[in-house]
Amino acid sequence: MKQSIFLLTMISAFMCFSFLTAIHSTTTIDPNNRFELGKNKHGKFKVQLKNLSNQKIKIYHAPIDGGSHSPQVVTPNQQVTVKVEANTALYIENPSNDTVTVKLKVTGDLGLSMGYQK
Repeated sequence: MKQSIFLLTMISAFMCFSFLTAIHSTTTIDPNNRFELGKNKHGKFKVQLKNLSNQKIKIYHAPIDGGSHSPQVVTPNQQVTVKVEANTALYIENPSNDTVTVKLKVTGDLGLSMGYQK
């Protein structure tokens, strides 16, 4: 009986997730740190990003097999839309000595890894 309930719960959770069309997040990044989005195998995705902080942030693409490209500086209160290729991470870097906050809306392939790195 417990296994049946667990299985139904997992199926229900999967069905809810499969209808998810966007991820909305307000993300805080510590000083001299960066947030990684999509450092795994995945399809293409799009990010609407707004810098909610008083400091500039940097964003760039990094294919999971190496390298980086398309660097961009995002000023305070600026909003940008970034299209990210399959199997490519988007890095959001905080080069300042202050904590920064960004508002994110992610669409497309949502099977993305997320994490912080110094």
